[in-house]
Amino acid sequence: MKFWTLLRANLGRHRRRTFLTIASVALALFLFASLRTVVTTLGAASRFGSARRLVATNATGIVFPLPIAYANRLAAIPGVERVSWANWFGGQYGDGKRFFANFAVDARSYLDIYPEMQVPADQKAAFLADRSGALIGNRLLDVFGWRVGQNVTLRGTIFPGDWTFTIRGVYTPADKAINDDAMMFHFAYLDEKTGRQGLAGWYIMEIDSAEHAPAIAKTVDDMFRNSTAPTKTGTEQAFNASFATMWGNVSLLMNTIGMAVVFAILLVTANAMMMSARERTRELAVLKTIGFTDRRLFGLVMAEAGIITVTGAVLGLGAAKLLYRATNFNAGGFLPGFDVTPATFLLGGAVALALMLASGIVPAARAARLPVVAALRNVE
Repeated sequence: MKFWTLLRANLGRHRRRTFLTIASVALALFLFASLRTVVTTLGAASRFGSARRLVATNATGIVFPLPIAYANRLAAIPGVERVSWANWFGGQYGDGKRFFANFAVDARSYLDIYPEMQVPADQKAAFLADRSGALIGNRLLDVFGWRVGQNVTLRGTIFPGDWTFTIRGVYTPADKAINDDAMMFHFAYLDEKTGRQGLAGWYIMEIDSAEHAPAIAKTVDDMFRNSTAPTKTGTEQAFNASFATMWGNVSLLMNTIGMAVVFAILLVTANAMMMSARERTRELAVLKTIGFTDRRLFGLVMAEAGIITVTGAVLGLGAAKLLYRATNFNAGGFLPGFDVTPATFLLGGAVALALMLASGIVPAARAARLPVVAALRNVE
């Protein structure tokens, strides 16, 4: 602490340069944390899923439906305790600019299979009793200003026309990986208004034991293998992971961009430190003359680099944490549970440490090895 006055004077010599360097480091760490959080959020979503839940889709592709008649046959398979189904709706609200997931479900069985979706008992009862009722995520209350009991009209895209629903309940996810801005309504309502086509988008099965999952999945697929709508059955986790892979190798892309940004800022920071040390060549020589050792000068220059990078890291990582939490950001429903994790903080801290060492080591070594006589002779 006895050298703090000297450090403060050196950092304040060119305040604009110091400020811009700290801002550059902060921006780099903010972008790094943001890009890294995209990776961790997608990873958490792909890992979400109960070991006792299986999902069956059409083997041709998820956009192709399955007959509703499959439900009874699935329920009769040994080891299957509950069966539910859902169908993507794809409706738009208002101008359609704000996307949110909306789909039809077999309401009672769906809520039984997904206890992670917490709904007040009175609202749950009201939703189950109203054929045209809807259940929405708590985020949609803020996004659209909706309220329980309000009628909302969606414009159908897959199923044309105007569809009016009454909001009967609001669910709160117990797990951050669950989307909190989706809307669900009764499959029976969809089936009725579309002429009772008897088609479901996918089936969810709750089984008695995770150990039986492979055998039950094989039984399901073998049962419908030669039908007009064969199935592809797997764990819920594999089903969720398939959506993450649709984005491509996002992890590699985000990490590459993040490290490229950090490297660019490294060059900026290193250049600033080199300029600062070069401008103080005469002063460093004087400090050596009055008794400052090479080790002490090395430590002082590294301390300057440390103050700049640590301050920038705290500002950048802290801003990412506070901003995304305050705005409850989720990329329009594509990245539920978007939040900077402790692991990202630690990794960001390691990046800041590497940035400090890489930017400060050369000017610090130069200051430590500086010949006093040559420095006084060359600098006027």
